[in-house]
Amino acid sequence: MNNIPKIKLGIVAVSRDCFPEELSVNRRKALVAAYKAKYDAADIYECPVCIVESEIHMVQALEDIKKAGCNAVCVYLGNFGPEISETLLAKHFDGPKMFVAAAEETQGNLCGGRGDAYCGMLNASYNLALRNIRAYIPEYPVGTAAACADMINEFLPIARALVGLSRLKIMSFGPRPLNFLACNAPIKQLYNLGVEIEENSELDLFESFNKHEGDPRIPDVVRDMERELGAGNKKPEVLSKLAQYELTLLDWIEAHKGYREHVAIAGKCWPAFQTQFGFVPCYVNSRLTGRGIPVSCEVDIYGCLSEFIGTCVSQDAVTLLDINNSVPDDMYEQSIKGKFDYSHTDTFMGFHCGNTCSTKLSSHEMKYQMIMARALPVEVTNGTLEGDIIPGDITFFRLQSTADAKIRAYLAQGEVLPVATQSFGSIGVFAIKEMGRFYRHVLIEKNYPHHGAVSFGHHGKALFEVFKLLGVPVDEINYNQPRSLPYPTENPF
Repeated sequence: MNNIPKIKLGIVAVSRDCFPEELSVNRRKALVAAYKAKYDAADIYECPVCIVESEIHMVQALEDIKKAGCNAVCVYLGNFGPEISETLLAKHFDGPKMFVAAAEETQGNLCGGRGDAYCGMLNASYNLALRNIRAYIPEYPVGTAAACADMINEFLPIARALVGLSRLKIMSFGPRPLNFLACNAPIKQLYNLGVEIEENSELDLFESFNKHEGDPRIPDVVRDMERELGAGNKKPEVLSKLAQYELTLLDWIEAHKGYREHVAIAGKCWPAFQTQFGFVPCYVNSRLTGRGIPVSCEVDIYGCLSEFIGTCVSQDAVTLLDINNSVPDDMYEQSIKGKFDYSHTDTFMGFHCGNTCSTKLSSHEMKYQMIMARALPVEVTNGTLEGDIIPGDITFFRLQSTADAKIRAYLAQGEVLPVATQSFGSIGVFAIKEMGRFYRHVLIEKNYPHHGAVSFGHHGKALFEVFKLLGVPVDEINYNQPRSLPYPTENPF
């Protein structure tokens, strides 16, 4: 993954001046030692300049962690804490911030050694709200050194996503295909999130592609594709054009990313793409996504935005799939019922033409795009990477702007079942608890498009916090609610 930020989190301990300063000093040292004993020491930086008790200390600490290259901060309440100085630190730090507090260590030292950080966290949260500061506070933010070390580690994927978005440029090519209004959403929310966007014509892309004809790097890219495809290299005649297209995108990124450090692409793939370029771009999209550069299909801007968030959180390849088709009755009866704890309506198939990274497919082959080939010559539809998606845990999610430029999101954890799809494309049999109700009362009711981002693993906890810290209203962060918790629009009868 070469397109996501590395987080270096500064740990700054604070102290209320009427409490023993050594409580914060010793507890900070214990926290750092606990983190280094369990996690990568390079993730954190211990601010040694001072214990923050005043605004002057706050400025000194802020300068120190900036000089150390920290792009995230943990404000650690070793005791009650100075509510003004500690929240000013969060206000003036340009990056993700979290607050945690020290638990009391022993019943044998509850007079001189009591820190009252349990109480101080309440004042900190109040002051954060007064200053309109969005800071991450864990579900239970008071703990021992070891517990707080775990909280910090859980914050890192959240911080990666927030830092990544603040430095992201999305590059799109062409208007959305006809009859795909569902993927069309106002870009205003991108700017609200701190994301830049560069909208280009697909004609610009086509011109650049033609200029890459005969590029001397093409044979090396073809050899890399051959190595990746192995026995699945069923369309060798199209690899040279695909390599030319991959180099076109990579060179476009370098020439156009400007001051931004991270990129994602919302690409065009039909209807004129095939006849003009002479192939479909699915395999190239999968290769770039596998390197941490998400490329969405059908100029789905919020789709590639969601993919990028998932990449930052999981540090792994993601994919973008249609929430596509139901599982046939006979497949459910034969391969799922009685073998897995899912009802029929918990299951569905996630599919796209061939954009999923080869490492996320059980097996893969280069093929032609069957749907497009119904109306076009087969030879211009070559370029899909097809295969069943690997079984295992997944998180299905999306961050989306509504037509009237409001922001909302959904997420649901589930799994890809080890069931042969007997179909085409990049495809899998997905199972999510209460998917039928979620489909009706979230995806349909909230007007979400058919594309959903998929991260491999259960990342719902981190994604939920990312959405909150991005400012998505909590009542607009939807998830697959258990049957005991009805949706507002759900018929109770």
